[in-house]
Amino acid sequence: MQKQLSAAVPGRSSLATYLYKKRYMYLMCVPGLVYLLIFKYIPMYGIIMAFQDFSFKKGIFGSPFNNFANFKELFGSKVFYQVLSNSLSLSLLRLVFSFPVPIILALLLNEMRCKPIKSTSQTLMYLPHFLSWVVLGGIATNMLSMSDGLINDIIVALGGQKINFLGSAEWFRPVIIITNIWKEAGWGTIIYLASLSSINPEYYEAARVDGATRFQQLRYITLPALSGTIVIMLILAVGGLMGNGFEQIYLFKNSLNQSVAEVFETYVYQIGIAGGRFSYSTAVGLFKNVVAAVLVFSSNMIARKLGQPSFYA
Repeated sequence: MQKQLSAAVPGRSSLATYLYKKRYMYLMCVPGLVYLLIFKYIPMYGIIMAFQDFSFKKGIFGSPFNNFANFKELFGSKVFYQVLSNSLSLSLLRLVFSFPVPIILALLLNEMRCKPIKSTSQTLMYLPHFLSWVVLGGIATNMLSMSDGLINDIIVALGGQKINFLGSAEWFRPVIIITNIWKEAGWGTIIYLASLSSINPEYYEAARVDGATRFQQLRYITLPALSGTIVIMLILAVGGLMGNGFEQIYLFKNSLNQSVAEVFETYVYQIGIAGGRFSYSTAVGLFKNVVAAVLVFSSNMIARKLGQPSFYA
């Protein structure tokens, strides 16, 4: 076959022959590569703004450089350290409480034997992922309202007092974590269910013959088979510690909980879009992304040292 291709395409190297053979496969990659080029790589030249006193009149390439003045102001600002603390605190809480939930749900779904109930449960868990934060935020706001919210009505019916979930700094983080689990946990189970489906059923049959209980099968077969996927997802989660998303935080943030609600995404929006300080906000964003890259590489290196799967050798 290779000789026929070489004859059909005379003068081409083995690499060119391979590319010609797989031309349709690579052609399918073109739209994704074009998207990445236009929306991810080309805009990266805007990083220059972090080192400039940016002016719309002069443009990116005409604005003067300011000798790292934006970073000096950044690291000398008390507000920055408060934002850094809020972002890391909320991200670590997400990692601790949100990360295990899709794994647990996938294990529970995998143990279901009634297919109609299993399919219905999966659909109900996936559904919130396809709704925007504007919709889910509105639903959550109505449910948590002090005046006529369902949650406070239940608390009062049980003999308790109403709680100001939306206007309290104390309750901001629990609300963010719970609503995030509500929206994304079901969708996150897809990857783990795909890994579980690749386990050879003969392993479970052999374990049952040897008298292993369901818990022992879970411990010695299912979890080891999931370990590689869990490590890869954990590396991605650690890389995202500096980011909490904009939409969810912005919808639940207000003047009463701002002391714990101001994170990098809302801070950049506030000073960059609303305040017009584009150079300073670019410096903040650059700092956040550099730290995120360091976290990804570090967690990947640790996983490799421990003999676990990693993104690169």
